[in-house]
Amino acid sequence: MTDELTQRARAWSVGLVGYGEVGRIVAEDLRALGVRQVMAWDRKLAGPERAPLLEHAAAQGVRPAGSAAELARACDVVISAVTASQAVAVAQQCAPALRAGAWFVDFNSASPGAKSQAAAAVEASGGRYVEAAVMTSIPPYRSKVPMLLGGAHAREFAPAMQALGFGGARFGDERLGIVSATKMCRSVMIKGLEAMVIESFSAARAYGVEDAVLASLAETFPGIDWERQGAYFFQRVIEHGRRRSEEMREVARTVEEAGLRPWSAAGTAERQAWVADLADRGVFGRRGEQGFARSADWRVEADRLLGAADGARKTSDKD
Repeated sequence: MTDELTQRARAWSVGLVGYGEVGRIVAEDLRALGVRQVMAWDRKLAGPERAPLLEHAAAQGVRPAGSAAELARACDVVISAVTASQAVAVAQQCAPALRAGAWFVDFNSASPGAKSQAAAAVEASGGRYVEAAVMTSIPPYRSKVPMLLGGAHAREFAPAMQALGFGGARFGDERLGIVSATKMCRSVMIKGLEAMVIESFSAARAYGVEDAVLASLAETFPGIDWERQGAYFFQRVIEHGRRRSEEMREVARTVEEAGLRPWSAAGTAERQAWVADLADRGVFGRRGEQGFARSADWRVEADRLLGAADGARKTSDKD
C-alpha cells in the first residue's frame, strides 16, 4: 500500500447507509483515522429514535443525510450496513444517485442471490459493487474485523479498503456471491450454535439439570468455557436477535439455492426472532438502559425467558 493511495483513499467522502452498531463503529474509526468527510443515513434518523443517533453523529463530526439517494450523490464510497432484509432495497435506492465509478461496499449478511440483485442495480448505474463478507462479530475487532471482499472490482478495491482502516479486509474471489456463500455457510454453525445454547441451557434450567449439562459439555468440549460462552450467546441474541434472525433467513435462502432444505437455518431464524420479540416486549429490561442484556450469568436471562414462555402458555390455555 503506497502513501499516495492512503492519502487518496482518506480524502474520499465516505457514506454509511445504516447507523446502527456497525455504522457507528465504522464512523468512529474513519474519523479517528482522519477521514474528513463522513456521512450517514438511517431510517431511524427520521423517526422517534433519532436523538441518540444525531447526538453520536454530532460528536463524531458525521453529517446526517436526508435519504440514501442524497448520501449516494455526495460520496465516493458508500458502505451499506443495514439489516439483511433491506440489503437489496438499499442498493436499489442508492444506485441511480451514485457518482460514475463510485464504490458501493455491501457489508450485509445476505445470500449470493441477493448480492447479485444488489450488484446488478449498482453496476447498471455506473457504480462499482464490492461485496464484503464480515467473518466474525465486529465489536471486538472494530474496523479491523476479518472480512473477505468479492466481485469483479474486489481485487482493485482491497488496498483502498485497507487504507480506510479495514486492516482485516482481503481479496476473496472475483466471482460474485462466493465470499457471501462462505459467510452464510459459516453462519449455519455460528448462529445455529447460539440458538442451540439458548434452547439447551434454558430447557436444562427448567428441569434443574443445568449443572449436569454444563459438566457434560465441558467433558466433551474441554476447550470451551460454557458458562462464559453461554452468557455471551444470550447477550448477543437478546441485543441483536432481530438482525440475526434476518441474516438466518438469508442463510436459509442460501441453503435453498444450493438445493437443500434449510431445516437448521430456518429453525435458528425462528429461535432468534422469538428472543428478539421477547426483548422488544421488555422481558429482559429496557433497551438502551444500563444492564440490558449484560448479565454475566446466563441463568438470569434464561429465567426471564422461561417466565415469559410460561406466561404465554398459561394465556393460551385460558383461551
